[in-house]
Amino acid sequence: MSELLNRRLSLLGANLPLLKQCLHGIERECLRVTDQGRLAQTPHPEALGSALTNERITTDYSESLLEFITPALPDPAEVLENLEQTHRFVYSKLGEEYLWSPSMPCSLPAEEDIPIAEYGTSNIGRLKHVYRKGLALRYGRTMQCIAGIHYNFSLPEALWPLLRDAEGSGESERDYQSSAYIALIRNFRRYSWLLMYLFGASPALDKGFLRGRPHQLEELDADTLYLPYATSLRMSDLGYQSNAQAGLTPCYNNLASYTDSLRKAVGTPYPPYVEVGTHVDGEWVQLNTNILQIENEYYSNIRPKRVTYTGERPIQALASRGVQYVEVRCLDINPFLPVGIDISEARFLDAFLLFCALDDSPQLGNSECTQCTSNFLKVVKEGRRPGLELQHNGQPVSLATWASELIEQIRPLADLLDQAHGGDDHAKALDAQQAKVEDPALTPSAQVLARMTEHDESFVAFSLRQSRIHAETLREQPLPAERQQAFETLARDSLAEQSRLEQQEVGDFDLFVGAYQASILAISN
Repeated sequence: MSELLNRRLSLLGANLPLLKQCLHGIERECLRVTDQGRLAQTPHPEALGSALTNERITTDYSESLLEFITPALPDPAEVLENLEQTHRFVYSKLGEEYLWSPSMPCSLPAEEDIPIAEYGTSNIGRLKHVYRKGLALRYGRTMQCIAGIHYNFSLPEALWPLLRDAEGSGESERDYQSSAYIALIRNFRRYSWLLMYLFGASPALDKGFLRGRPHQLEELDADTLYLPYATSLRMSDLGYQSNAQAGLTPCYNNLASYTDSLRKAVGTPYPPYVEVGTHVDGEWVQLNTNILQIENEYYSNIRPKRVTYTGERPIQALASRGVQYVEVRCLDINPFLPVGIDISEARFLDAFLLFCALDDSPQLGNSECTQCTSNFLKVVKEGRRPGLELQHNGQPVSLATWASELIEQIRPLADLLDQAHGGDDHAKALDAQQAKVEDPALTPSAQVLARMTEHDESFVAFSLRQSRIHAETLREQPLPAERQQAFETLARDSLAEQSRLEQQEVGDFDLFVGAYQASILAISN
């Protein structure tokens, strides 16, 4: 254990109640599908409210891609309860449709028939729609139908000044906190391969997803492609491939270099996009012709975040007020779980992220950056291969050995969390993950393949069966009347709010987009 981690553990031990103030939030994306396991072509159900203004239920890329957002709460069990209630409410409004159980998509229609999300006629609603048209133009619509779980996590605000003073840092409180979160992200880059091994759940996909593109996958059956030892094809280079973003590697050595590289990407033209232009036949097709239309287009496994004010952009919030939490974006949806994630995974993530935040985190040199990326890609494609070796400090090490060592290094953090909360839930969550290291057959990715083989099912048939099982579980337990009523009210109010925005809209959309673009270029270095 590093000396720094030791000192920080002692400080935490003396301030245990603080650990109950970590905040957690979950965003879960999932496709709406027909009872045949095909993409639902129906509009976003009005009974779920406005996708623009309902803060709990919205859409992501497609009109058919739902996104459920929990509030940030200190107890992850409460966050999951919240997420489950949202699922149960949605099922009360879905009619014959289902929520798709895994991350990789169902049978998709022709590319041009995948509906892009609509947000109404207000300028901000139109901006969201045009941004998605730009994503379709740049990356294709099929890629945007992949779904995931985003896990948001923050350490208690009161902890940072204690650490800063104990370490005699000369930085301001805000800068110290931002530096610490960026250090967490660097360690996350080093160790996130472990999450892919433990929680990756997408070893197979529907053949139609690749639209006839060349690939190195194997055939499991006439309709399914897979890799025998893959953990997460979603996070492999089959997922997002962007030549424009290839040269964009935001450096996580400090917040300024991160925001700066994103700001440049949002302001730097990319010739193939310039060639298309922003309008085709008088219609907007992308917000601009730069490497990124907006900063959220940058695809990464983890992001530093700060809650934005109305009309403020993510980079503006970070630049002016620093990092407030991190968003982990590489987690697959577990198709065996009704809401795609469970409390054991959440408890492990908390201990893992706390370890990343508090352990020594030197700056990442180019060779280590490359090593991190290569370890990650190796695990998503062949993480369960017997004897698989990764690179650690430039030396080969077996995945199983390094994974066990890491879990042991995380254990003191799990113990502290258990002392703060009472019980031994975090220690048990670590034991459950260690069992997967010792027996790869216990990993979700292995379980998916085993279940498909056992039932002689294609990927789509397996996924639809899981979707039906979850639908039954969630529908069996209708929400208590007052919770149902609260969701109904939220939906109604959001529709009224969208309508109010549309009625009060002033100003031309083209000028609105111009002002939106200018807002980012105005941020000084």
